[in-house]
Amino acid sequence: MMVKFSIQEPLENNKLRLVPLQDTDFEVLYAVAKDPKVWEQHPNKNRFERSVFQTFFEGALQSKGAYLVQDKATGAVLGSTRFYNYNADDSSIFIGYTFYGTKTWGMGINPQVKKMMLDYIFDFVAIVYFHVGNANERSKIAMEKLGAKNMGLEEIAYHGEPNRINVRYAIRKEDYRQA
Repeated sequence: MMVKFSIQEPLENNKLRLVPLQDTDFEVLYAVAKDPKVWEQHPNKNRFERSVFQTFFEGALQSKGAYLVQDKATGAVLGSTRFYNYNADDSSIFIGYTFYGTKTWGMGINPQVKKMMLDYIFDFVAIVYFHVGNANERSKIAMEKLGAKNMGLEEIAYHGEPNRINVRYAIRKEDYRQA
C-alpha cells in the first residue's frame, strides 16, 4: 500500500503517539510549555510566557507539520515537535521546534519521537535537517546520538520572534538506514 506524503501524518509506536496539532490544543500544550526550565537552553528563552508561547503556537499551526507528543497509555501531552520547510527540489525537510516537559526528560522520549519521524519521512525525502540553538548543549548531544552531522552555524528567522544563531545538522537517508 502506497502511503500518501503528508508532513502531518499521525505516527505512533508502542508507547508514544504523534497527533497533528489543532488550534484547540493550546491550553494542554501551554500547560507543558509554561515551565521556564523547558526553555533554558532554547534560543528564545521566554517562550514560557503565555503571549510569547501564543506566537510560537500560531507558527506551529501555520507550519501544517506540527504534532502533539502524547503518552499512548495515559493520553498525557508530553510536548511538541514538527516537520517544516519541505523542499521538493532538493528532497529535504526539517524536523524541529521540539520541546518536552521536564518530568519526561531522561526517559528516552526524544529518540523514540525522532525515530518515528525519520522512519516515516525517509520514504519521501533524501535528507533531513535540524536547527539547534547554538547554546542548546542538550539538543546538540541528542543530534550527535542520532548520527546527525554538524553543518555549521546559520541565522534563523523565527515566526514572530527575533532571529537567532542556530547550528544546522543533517542526516542523509542512506546514512540513517545503514546505521
